[in-house]
Amino acid sequence: MGMSNQSERLQSAMEYLMTYGWAILIIAVVLGALFQLGIFNASTFTPKAPPGACHVFRPNGPGTTSFINTQGICNGELPQYVAHFSSNIYHQNYITFAGTLMPTGSGSLSSTSISIWMRSTESLLYPNLVGFGGSGVGNSMTLSFYNGYAGIDCGGCGGYAGGLINDNAWHFIGISFVGGSTSANIYVDGKSAGAGYVAFGRIPNLLPGTGWIGDGGNPNTYVGYLANIQIYNTSLSSNEITALYNEGIGGAPVKLSNLVAWWPLNGDVKDYSGNNNNGVPTGISFTSSWESGYSAP
Repeated sequence: MGMSNQSERLQSAMEYLMTYGWAILIIAVVLGALFQLGIFNASTFTPKAPPGACHVFRPNGPGTTSFINTQGICNGELPQYVAHFSSNIYHQNYITFAGTLMPTGSGSLSSTSISIWMRSTESLLYPNLVGFGGSGVGNSMTLSFYNGYAGIDCGGCGGYAGGLINDNAWHFIGISFVGGSTSANIYVDGKSAGAGYVAFGRIPNLLPGTGWIGDGGNPNTYVGYLANIQIYNTSLSSNEITALYNEGIGGAPVKLSNLVAWWPLNGDVKDYSGNNNNGVPTGISFTSSWESGYSAP
């Protein structure tokens, strides 16, 4: 009798598993998919800052540094939108800007720093993220990555370092270049990734010229998402770069007196540095569904 009852209980358990096992498996698969989409990411439910929520105020006009300050919601709130570059066809989606007040130099590049948040969704060889300057070898400065490594390019010279960043996750990249130096310090997610060598011992001549975001020379078109681009006319320290990263994707600039351009890309291409480097978009879009792959520092 005991063996019979045990057999019946075993059979009942097997029938239960057969009946509900597939349902449990399907629920597990659905939950896994929702997790990958970022549905359970805490940032999904965090209040978002609207476009233009934070900006730099320059009471004496563009290019001035007296009494400048930030105004609005500037506590690192997550943005409502980020810019989406969806086409891998050259010159199909990009942003241009006038390049006013960008660092220039005759004989050597002035000290420069660039920071950006990016999430690459396509493994391209040599996409440009943001750059400015004239044409020809050594006449421009571009933050880009090569085979997934962050780096600096200057039109025929440059160098790359750090870990792979084209993994469909959000990353913070910063470069800091001291004028006349032979290398640029490269940072990924707030940590030093090494130094990128600059040919000729220095960048020979950074010319004034139109700047670009997400585009450059063929076939360097970027595919993915970009947010919070900042350019400075000084070499930021490692602590300042780390501070930018720790503020997160919605962080405000540091060292306002040296800030020359700031594009949060939170729903528009306006320059919120107060220096009027407003962008002109071509073929890009803005999306509020950007949290996948982002983890707050």
